[in-house]
Amino acid sequence: MLTRALIVVLAILNVGVALWWMLRGEPVPTPPATPTGVAQLQLLDSPSAPAAAAPAPAAASAQPAATTTALTDTTPAPPKPTAPATPDPAAPNPAPTASVAPAVGRPTETPPAPTPRAPLQCISLGPFADRDTAMAAQGKAGELVQRSRLREVPKSGASSTYRVMMPAAASREEAQATVKRIAAAGISDYYIMAQGEDANAIALGQYRNREGAERRLAALSAAGFSARLVGGSEGSAQWWVDAALADKASPGAARQRSGAAQQRSLECAGLR
Repeated sequence: MLTRALIVVLAILNVGVALWWMLRGEPVPTPPATPTGVAQLQLLDSPSAPAAAAPAPAAASAQPAATTTALTDTTPAPPKPTAPATPDPAAPNPAPTASVAPAVGRPTETPPAPTPRAPLQCISLGPFADRDTAMAAQGKAGELVQRSRLREVPKSGASSTYRVMMPAAASREEAQATVKRIAAAGISDYYIMAQGEDANAIALGQYRNREGAERRLAALSAAGFSARLVGGSEGSAQWWVDAALADKASPGAARQRSGAAQQRSLECAGLR
């Protein structure tokens, strides 16, 4: 009798388990664990859900503590000391690396200051009896002088003048016709001589030095006129060579090379 009763009970239990298994529905997935201190979203499926949300104040009151705990837990831990790597005795020794230290505070080398150039010195060499002798002395001085020029100086108590003239014409009318052509060429300072052995000759300027007279002759020749130089007496003038000394040249060496009897200091402004 007892055995039948156990069999009936077991059969009923099996039938109940089978019915539960058939009627249980789909399994509800378990939500992932929510981090501490993070609020959880809930779906309201029925009107009774607000009642279930009533304990929210208690959860809210516990949130600061959870947040504090989360902040405390997220503090990075101090790094653990690592043991130095043990060198492998079989590995080759690395080549030593030269360490170059930056040049901090090293004084900058200052280039040497240029050597100041000596001031220019100018002299006059002479006197020479004529222009040709002065030109020869100028050539002899050579590289000891620079920017040299010739200068004519009348002797003390003697007067020397140079005149530029055109030959006397056959008549006054012919001389006047020549003067018109001279004026048309742009040349001024002329006059017709009226008497003496130079009557009807055309004077074209009077100069105290030969250089000025020669420049006048060159201008007339370029314009197509033939003139001559009149005047000047031998021994009435002296010639000098004005020049600036070259670097490292001395006045005495320049005088000796040129053959001059004297040397005089000269302002260099006149040679520029």
